[in-house]
Amino acid sequence: MGIAAILRDKGHDVATVGPRETVAAIVTQLTSRRIGAVLVAEGGRIVGVVSERDVVRGLAAHRGDVLNLTARDVMTSPVITISPADSVAHAMELMTGRRIRHLPVMESGALCGLVSIGDLVKRRIEEAEQEALALKDYIATG
Repeated sequence: MGIAAILRDKGHDVATVGPRETVAAIVTQLTSRRIGAVLVAEGGRIVGVVSERDVVRGLAAHRGDVLNLTARDVMTSPVITISPADSVAHAMELMTGRRIRHLPVMESGALCGLVSIGDLVKRRIEEAEQEALALKDYIATG
């Protein structure tokens, strides 16, 4: 199964903010939506990602003033993306290699979703459980 299957189950809703959105407003959105990152969009393009990690880095550098900074000030850019056709394994390799936890999913230049490391781990566990059941059935009927 690939990224497209995760999006079918999870949905395509993605939280976005503008580059001038304050970190305070972003933190409120992260908390109220119970998510770990928002995409920063400008002119119809994804220009960055603001994650909980970005906020913590901003806090370390700017202390309480971080809340008055903007998305552009703390965002991670450029954005690494994947396509719906990509595999879960490929997405996990990207996340591990780049030390990121969220990947926007783009198709033909359009945003169609966002996957997190939690989404990928959940899918891998489901796949492993299905494989174990199939092996048990094979052994029991063999």
